[in-house]
Formats: sequence, C-alpha cells, structure tokens
Amino acid sequence: MRLLLARHGETAWNAEGRYQGQEDIPLSPVGLGQAQSLGGRLREVRITRAVASPLSRARQTAELALGERDLPLTLDPGLMEIAHGTWEGLLASEIRERDPELLRTWREAPHEVLMPEGESLQHVLDRAWSALERACDGLGDDDTLLVVAHDAVNRVLLCRILGIPLARLWGFRQAPTTLNLLEGPHVSQLEVVRLNDCTHHTALFGEAVHRAL
Repeated sequence: MRLLLARHGETAWNAEGRYQGQEDIPLSPVGLGQAQSLGGRLREVRITRAVASPLSRARQTAELALGERDLPLTLDPGLMEIAHGTWEGLLASEIRERDPELLRTWREAPHEVLMPEGESLQHVLDRAWSALERACDGLGDDDTLLVVAHDAVNRVLLCRILGIPLARLWGFRQAPTTLNLLEGPHVSQLEVVRLNDCTHHTALFGEAVHRAL
C-alpha cells in the first residue's frame, strides 16, 4: 500500500500569518496554482482511493490533485485541522500580545498545550489516526491512497508513523500542497519514503514555511 499524504494549498490567512484552525478559509489564487501543480505532478499516478478533510481548502486541493479522474472523494471530519479555539482569526503577533506564555509553550512544548476553547495535539492525533485507519481499510499492496489534510494533522500522523513524540512536532515542515510518500503492508507498518516534497512548486532552497500554526 502506498499513501500520498498531502497538505492543502495556501490561503490568504496562511500568507498573512493568521491562525485558521477550523475556520473554513478557501484557497487563494496562489493556493489554487499550487494545487493545480500538485495535480500535474500526480497526473500519471494511479490513485485507488482519495480522502480529504471537509474544510474547503483541503477539499479544493484534493479535487484539483485528482484532476479528470473518475474517482469519488470521501470527506472525513477526523482530518480537520486542529481547533485553535479563541486563537482562530488572529495573527501570531496578536496572540503574542494577548497570550505570550501560552504561545511560548506552543512553540517550545506543543504537546503540553490545550488550545483555549480548542484541542490538544493528542486530541487531533486520536481522531486523525482513526480517520487514516478508515481510509486505509481494505487497500491492497498495489493500491495508492491520496489523503489531503492540514499542517497539524499531517505532523501528528507523521510523528506517530516515525515513532517520535509530539514534543518534536516542529522538527520538520509541511509546506503548502507538500507530498509525503509512505509505504507499507498495513497502516500500522508504514515507512516514510519522502517527507515534505514540494518540488512541484518550490525550488530546492525555496521558502516553504508559514508563520501561523
């Protein structure tokens, strides 16, 4: 089984450094272009099943990645972005003024944070891993699954697959429409083949980081 784990394309809030969480912000023109580039990258790939977060930025990215394929797209709320609670809609600079201690903990020990009126990383991992198990159910050795989700969702899933603690969440990046390629006989036995591959729209040393998560 092969798993293509992608992140959605850029939104206006991403570009501004604004925390999105579960606010349903659509792709920006830049994000639409990134998603179309992802579709071009995957044009010759035989995809067996496709699953995405129901938030429009992920759904749009998945639809453009699938292109002309006659393949249904399943939307699973377990793949939605972390609920940032009262941080949603705020710039990182505004959060730094209002809640500097919690923001510092989020950057230094993210596994210890329960978002104000929102979720913890463990909450996200619990629901996202269940969603991934549902998505992989019944797939065989020659099948390829496309999953389009979000920055925090991808990170917690990859932490579990790599066997690293959620405290190391910031130890790697997830660029807009990045591809992570994983392979294995079962969801519990996946190996990372490619991590944060965004060569379809970003040069090797190009900027691939956002200011808000």
